[in-house]
Amino acid sequence: MALLKNKPTRVLIMLMVTLVLIAALVAKYYYKGVNQSADPRVKPARELYGQYNSLAQQNNYAAVFELLDSIQAIYSSFAHYKNSYETGVVWNNRAAIYLTLAVYKDSLPDMGGSEQINRISLDSLLILSEAASIKSIDIYQNWNKRYLNKNTEELPDIINQDFMIGLENHSQKKQDKFLKSRLKEIEEAQWETQRRLSVAYTNLGLVYRQREDYDNAAKYYTKALELWEYNLSAENNLNRLLGKPIKKRSIIQKLFPREKKKTDKN
Repeated sequence: MALLKNKPTRVLIMLMVTLVLIAALVAKYYYKGVNQSADPRVKPARELYGQYNSLAQQNNYAAVFELLDSIQAIYSSFAHYKNSYETGVVWNNRAAIYLTLAVYKDSLPDMGGSEQINRISLDSLLILSEAASIKSIDIYQNWNKRYLNKNTEELPDIINQDFMIGLENHSQKKQDKFLKSRLKEIEEAQWETQRRLSVAYTNLGLVYRQREDYDNAAKYYTKALELWEYNLSAENNLNRLLGKPIKKRSIIQKLFPREKKKTDKN
């Protein structure tokens, strides 16, 4: 309590409290605006993703697969999203789960979350992970052909080819908000999808490493690093194959992981 009697300390505390309150209010109204401008057709899919981490942490992978199926069904219902990067994320998540089961299922028998999953053999899990990885890579690459390196003048014409289908019942003002929000998402995804593609190649490399096909594993790790040079998972897995030291993230890197910026090389 003695510290509070010090005037500079009281002022500092009051300032910090004020800043926290202002930040909370800004966040509240910012996310309220984001939610109002987000495409209502796929909002349920984004809400479902909120359950993903919890189910995975519970090792309830049967529920995880059901969740991913539901999310994909929503996106696949609309032409604009059917082969968009969002579906690539779903397939990449499947690949990661199959790979996790392949690596850890024997040591943790109940990890699959159901008898059906527990009965899947190691080879089958690797085949499923490989297929899901390839599917996500295909979706990301085709999405890049359509959107990568397109400027802000070109994007509206590309998006308008299919995005507005199904939004005709909304007012023009709302349609404009939905379109503006989607344009922002596409612009961010232009560089973010390169990192997603890098992760997909890393998963594919891990599949081949489990098969002891080290040449192909190294090839895909290298490809992952070409797409995103800060992919520490790909780098360390490649280092293991080459007998090099493993890199560790610093405390700063753990707290503030480096985001891939538009200026980064692909």
